[in-house]
Amino acid sequence: MRALRRWTTLVVALAGAAMLGLLLWSMARRHPQDMPWAPLDLGQPVGLFTGRKLTALTQDHAQCLALLERAGIRHNRLPDRRDGPQCGYDDVVRFTAGGARTIGYRPASLGISCPVAASLALWEWDSVQPAARDLLGAQVVAIDHLGSYNCRRISGRSSSDWSEHASANAIDVAGFRLNDGRRISVARDWKDDGPAGRFLHRVRDDACRLFATTLSPDYNAAHADHFHLDQAYRGPMGWRACR
Repeated sequence: MRALRRWTTLVVALAGAAMLGLLLWSMARRHPQDMPWAPLDLGQPVGLFTGRKLTALTQDHAQCLALLERAGIRHNRLPDRRDGPQCGYDDVVRFTAGGARTIGYRPASLGISCPVAASLALWEWDSVQPAARDLLGAQVVAIDHLGSYNCRRISGRSSSDWSEHASANAIDVAGFRLNDGRRISVARDWKDDGPAGRFLHRVRDDACRLFATTLSPDYNAAHADHFHLDQAYRGPMGWRACR
Protein backbone atom coordinates (compact mmCIF):
# COMPACT_ATOMS: atom_id res chain seq x y z
CA MET A 1 0.00 0.00 0.00
CA ARG A 2 2.86 2.34 0.89
CA ALA A 3 4.52 1.61 -2.46
CA LEU A 4 1.27 2.43 -4.27
CA ARG A 5 1.03 5.78 -2.48
CA ARG A 6 4.62 6.60 -3.41
CA TRP A 7 3.93 5.67 -7.03
CA THR A 8 0.77 7.80 -7.09
CA THR A 9 2.62 10.76 -5.59
CA LEU A 10 5.37 10.42 -8.19
CA VAL A 11 2.88 10.32 -11.07
CA VAL A 12 1.04 13.39 -9.76
CA ALA A 13 4.32 15.27 -9.28
CA LEU A 14 5.50 14.42 -12.80
CA ALA A 15 2.16 15.47 -14.28
CA GLY A 16 2.31 18.75 -12.37
CA ALA A 17 5.85 19.40 -13.54
CA ALA A 18 4.88 18.66 -17.12
CA MET A 19 1.94 21.08 -16.99
CA LEU A 20 4.11 23.75 -15.40
CA GLY A 21 6.72 23.29 -18.12
CA LEU A 22 4.05 23.50 -20.79
CA LEU A 23 2.66 26.68 -19.24
CA LEU A 24 6.08 28.35 -19.09
CA TRP A 25 6.89 27.32 -22.66
CA SER A 26 3.55 28.67 -23.87
CA MET A 27 4.10 31.96 -22.07
CA ALA A 28 7.53 32.24 -23.64
CA ARG A 29 6.08 31.70 -27.11
CA ARG A 30 3.02 33.87 -26.35
CA HIS A 31 0.79 31.19 -27.90
CA PRO A 32 -2.34 30.53 -25.84
CA GLN A 33 -3.18 27.75 -28.30
CA ASP A 34 -0.37 25.72 -26.75
CA MET A 35 -2.49 25.27 -23.63
CA PRO A 36 -5.17 22.56 -23.61
CA TRP A 37 -7.65 24.70 -21.65
CA ALA A 38 -7.37 27.89 -23.76
CA PRO A 39 -10.48 28.45 -25.92
CA LEU A 40 -9.96 27.89 -29.63
CA ASP A 41 -9.44 31.10 -31.59
CA LEU A 42 -9.02 30.79 -35.36
CA GLY A 43 -7.19 34.11 -35.34
CA GLN A 44 -4.37 32.76 -33.16
CA PRO A 45 -1.26 30.96 -34.45
CA VAL A 46 -1.47 27.18 -34.58
CA GLY A 47 -0.38 25.68 -31.26
CA LEU A 48 0.18 22.28 -29.69
CA PHE A 49 -3.51 21.64 -29.03
CA THR A 50 -5.09 23.46 -31.98
CA GLY A 51 -5.66 20.23 -33.90
CA ARG A 52 -7.44 18.51 -31.02
CA LYS A 53 -9.58 21.59 -30.41
CA LEU A 54 -10.59 21.62 -34.07
CA THR A 55 -11.51 17.94 -33.93
CA ALA A 56 -13.53 18.55 -30.76
CA LEU A 57 -15.76 20.93 -32.73
CA THR A 58 -17.44 17.82 -34.15
CA GLN A 59 -19.17 17.65 -30.75
CA ASP A 60 -20.29 21.30 -30.69
CA HIS A 61 -21.82 22.55 -33.94
CA ALA A 62 -22.96 25.88 -32.47
CA GLN A 63 -19.46 26.76 -31.27
CA CYS A 64 -17.98 25.82 -34.64
CA LEU A 65 -20.36 28.08 -36.55
CA ALA A 66 -19.68 30.92 -34.09
CA LEU A 67 -15.92 30.54 -34.66
CA LEU A 68 -16.39 30.78 -38.43
CA GLU A 69 -18.40 33.98 -38.02
CA ARG A 70 -15.88 35.49 -35.62
CA ALA A 71 -12.99 34.73 -37.98
CA GLY A 72 -14.71 36.31 -40.99
CA ILE A 73 -15.05 33.01 -42.86
CA ARG A 74 -18.02 33.56 -45.14
CA HIS A 75 -20.23 30.56 -45.71
CA ASN A 76 -23.72 29.22 -46.24
CA ARG A 77 -25.22 26.38 -44.26
CA LEU A 78 -26.53 23.54 -46.39
CA PRO A 79 -29.80 21.73 -45.64
CA ASP A 80 -29.52 18.64 -43.46
CA ARG A 81 -29.32 15.37 -45.33
CA ARG A 82 -30.00 11.75 -44.42
CA ASP A 83 -29.26 8.74 -46.63
CA GLY A 84 -30.06 5.77 -44.47
CA PRO A 85 -28.91 5.12 -40.90
CA GLN A 86 -25.16 5.59 -41.53
CA CYS A 87 -24.94 8.44 -44.03
CA GLY A 88 -25.85 12.10 -43.98
CA TYR A 89 -25.02 15.32 -42.19
CA ASP A 90 -26.47 18.21 -40.22
CA ASP A 91 -23.58 20.67 -39.90
CA VAL A 92 -22.34 21.14 -43.46
CA VAL A 93 -21.30 24.52 -44.86
CA ARG A 94 -20.20 25.85 -48.23
CA PHE A 95 -17.59 28.59 -48.49
CA THR A 96 -18.72 31.81 -50.18
CA ALA A 97 -16.58 34.54 -51.73
CA GLY A 98 -15.08 37.37 -49.75
CA GLY A 99 -14.20 37.62 -46.11
CA ALA A 100 -10.95 36.49 -44.53
CA ARG A 101 -10.29 33.67 -46.98
CA THR A 102 -8.82 34.13 -50.46
CA ILE A 103 -8.52 30.57 -51.82
CA GLY A 104 -11.39 29.13 -53.87
CA TYR A 105 -12.28 25.46 -54.36
CA ARG A 106 -12.81 23.64 -57.64
CA PRO A 107 -15.51 22.43 -58.08
CA ALA A 108 -17.07 25.32 -56.16
CA SER A 109 -20.02 23.21 -55.00
CA LEU A 110 -17.96 21.75 -52.15
CA GLY A 111 -19.96 21.08 -48.98
CA ILE A 112 -17.95 20.18 -45.86
CA SER A 113 -18.57 19.78 -42.16
CA CYS A 114 -18.00 22.90 -40.10
CA PRO A 115 -14.89 21.49 -38.32
CA VAL A 116 -13.28 20.66 -41.66
CA ALA A 117 -14.11 24.16 -42.92
CA ALA A 118 -12.47 25.76 -39.88
CA SER A 119 -9.41 23.55 -40.33
CA LEU A 120 -9.10 24.37 -44.03
CA ALA A 121 -9.17 28.08 -43.25
CA LEU A 122 -6.33 27.71 -40.73
CA TRP A 123 -4.44 25.50 -43.20
CA GLU A 124 -4.75 28.28 -45.80
CA TRP A 125 -3.58 31.04 -43.49
CA ASP A 126 -0.83 29.23 -41.58
CA SER A 127 0.49 26.78 -44.16
CA VAL A 128 -0.68 26.82 -47.77
CA GLN A 129 -0.20 30.50 -48.56
CA PRO A 130 3.08 30.94 -46.62
CA ALA A 131 4.49 27.78 -48.23
CA ALA A 132 3.46 28.95 -51.71
CA ARG A 133 5.15 32.30 -51.19
CA ASP A 134 8.31 30.80 -49.70
CA LEU A 135 8.79 27.87 -52.08
CA LEU A 136 6.96 28.83 -55.27
CA GLY A 137 7.10 32.62 -55.27
CA ALA A 138 3.36 32.77 -55.90
CA GLN A 139 -0.02 32.64 -54.20
CA VAL A 140 -2.58 29.84 -54.27
CA VAL A 141 -5.85 31.01 -55.79
CA ALA A 142 -7.72 27.68 -55.87
CA ILE A 143 -7.58 24.17 -54.47
CA ASP A 144 -8.68 21.29 -56.68
CA HIS A 145 -10.56 18.61 -54.76
CA LEU A 146 -12.16 15.23 -55.40
CA GLY A 147 -15.15 15.86 -53.17
CA SER A 148 -16.31 15.47 -49.60
CA TYR A 149 -19.67 13.77 -49.06
CA ASN A 150 -19.87 10.19 -50.25
CA CYS A 151 -22.01 7.53 -48.59
CA ARG A 152 -19.42 4.77 -48.46
CA ARG A 153 -17.25 2.70 -46.19
CA ILE A 154 -13.48 3.00 -45.81
CA SER A 155 -11.70 1.54 -48.85
CA GLY A 156 -15.09 0.66 -50.33
CA ARG A 157 -15.20 -2.70 -48.52
CA SER A 158 -18.59 -3.82 -47.25
CA SER A 159 -17.07 -5.04 -43.97
CA SER A 160 -15.03 -1.95 -43.08
CA ASP A 161 -16.03 1.01 -40.92
CA TRP A 162 -17.92 3.89 -42.41
CA SER A 163 -15.76 6.60 -43.94
CA GLU A 164 -15.73 10.18 -42.64
CA HIS A 165 -16.85 11.02 -46.17
CA ALA A 166 -20.21 9.50 -45.21
CA SER A 167 -20.84 12.57 -43.05
CA ALA A 168 -18.95 15.14 -45.17
CA ASN A 169 -16.34 15.25 -42.42
CA ALA A 170 -13.49 14.78 -44.91
CA ILE A 171 -12.08 16.28 -48.08
CA ASP A 172 -9.76 14.87 -50.76
CA VAL A 173 -7.34 17.51 -52.07
CA ALA A 174 -5.87 16.84 -55.53
CA GLY A 175 -3.92 19.99 -56.36
CA PHE A 176 -3.28 23.71 -56.05
CA ARG A 177 -3.65 26.46 -58.65
CA LEU A 178 -1.33 29.48 -58.48
CA ASN A 179 -1.88 33.09 -59.48
CA ASP A 180 0.81 32.77 -62.18
CA GLY A 181 -1.09 29.99 -63.97
CA ARG A 182 0.84 27.00 -62.63
CA ARG A 183 -0.91 23.98 -61.14
CA ILE A 184 0.71 21.83 -58.46
CA SER A 185 -0.64 18.28 -58.66
CA VAL A 186 -0.38 15.64 -55.93
CA ALA A 187 -0.36 12.87 -58.56
CA ARG A 188 2.38 14.46 -60.69
CA ASP A 189 4.51 16.44 -58.25
CA TRP A 190 4.62 14.44 -55.01
CA LYS A 191 7.94 12.82 -55.94
CA ASP A 192 9.37 15.98 -57.49
CA ASP A 193 12.71 17.01 -55.96
CA GLY A 194 12.15 20.69 -56.68
CA PRO A 195 9.95 23.41 -55.19
CA ALA A 196 6.66 21.75 -56.19
CA GLY A 197 7.46 18.56 -54.29
CA ARG A 198 8.78 20.44 -51.28
CA PHE A 199 5.60 22.53 -51.23
CA LEU A 200 3.38 19.44 -51.22
CA HIS A 201 5.36 17.76 -48.45
CA ARG A 202 5.32 20.91 -46.33
CA VAL A 203 1.57 21.47 -46.57
CA ARG A 204 0.97 17.75 -45.89
CA ASP A 205 3.11 17.93 -42.75
CA ASP A 206 1.31 21.08 -41.61
CA ALA A 207 -2.07 19.45 -42.21
CA CYS A 208 -1.08 16.77 -39.71
CA ARG A 209 -1.13 19.45 -37.01
CA LEU A 210 -4.70 20.46 -37.85
CA PHE A 211 -6.61 17.36 -38.95
CA ALA A 212 -7.34 14.16 -37.05
CA THR A 213 -6.40 12.18 -40.16
CA THR A 214 -3.99 13.21 -42.91
CA LEU A 215 -3.22 10.63 -45.60
CA SER A 216 -0.99 11.24 -48.63
CA PRO A 217 0.74 9.19 -51.35
CA ASP A 218 3.09 7.98 -48.60
CA TYR A 219 0.19 5.99 -47.14
CA ASN A 220 -0.87 3.70 -49.98
CA ALA A 221 -1.61 3.54 -53.70
CA ALA A 222 -5.23 4.56 -53.15
CA HIS A 223 -3.96 8.01 -52.10
CA ALA A 224 -1.44 8.44 -54.91
CA ASP A 225 -3.36 11.37 -56.38
CA HIS A 226 -4.69 13.22 -53.34
CA PHE A 227 -4.47 14.15 -49.67
CA HIS A 228 -7.28 12.79 -47.51
CA LEU A 229 -8.01 15.20 -44.65
CA ASP A 230 -10.68 14.55 -42.01
CA GLN A 231 -11.73 15.39 -38.46
CA ALA A 232 -12.69 11.96 -37.17
CA TYR A 233 -13.52 12.24 -33.47
CA ARG A 234 -11.85 9.45 -31.48
CA GLY A 235 -12.26 10.89 -28.00
CA PRO A 236 -10.50 13.80 -26.25
CA MET A 237 -7.13 11.99 -26.34
CA GLY A 238 -7.87 9.70 -29.27
CA TRP A 239 -5.22 8.64 -31.77
CA ARG A 240 -4.40 10.82 -34.77
CA ALA A 241 -3.12 9.64 -38.14
CA CYS A 242 -0.41 11.32 -40.22
CA ARG A 243 1.13 9.58 -43.18
